[in-house]
Amino acid sequence: MRNKSILLVEDNPDDEELTLLALRESRILNEVVVMRDGVEALDYLFATGPYAGQPPALPQVILLDLKLPRLDGLDVLQRLRANERTALIPVVILTSSSEEEDILASYRLGANSYVRKPVAFERFVDAVRQLGLYWLLLNEGPPVVSGQ
Repeated sequence: MRNKSILLVEDNPDDEELTLLALRESRILNEVVVMRDGVEALDYLFATGPYAGQPPALPQVILLDLKLPRLDGLDVLQRLRANERTALIPVVILTSSSEEEDILASYRLGANSYVRKPVAFERFVDAVRQLGLYWLLLNEGPPVVSGQ
């Protein structure tokens, strides 16, 4: 079985820890790679910058915050969808924003799902459990596209 890693793009250390804890509580044991801004995430995915020379990363799912330093989540999503190799990776927007314009922009740019981070930890664990069940176990992802 291929490695089903999760890429978490989150700049807030508290939200990062909460997400990792929720994944553990949900018994989702997949490798989680954390990037803390949009530029770092794209460098990791496209094997550029500090990740040059490494094989490009292809996670099973990307959990993407919208409010990120250097390059926001909507810009990251737009660049992912513009590249043939990353265009079909499921992207779940995982954010505290409930702004209608953020929701619409996310879906227009090709987000697969938009999940608002609940305030209560139990609700958050439940949301993460459902995300993991669907995106890591039930969803049949597209075949991996080699090259760029």
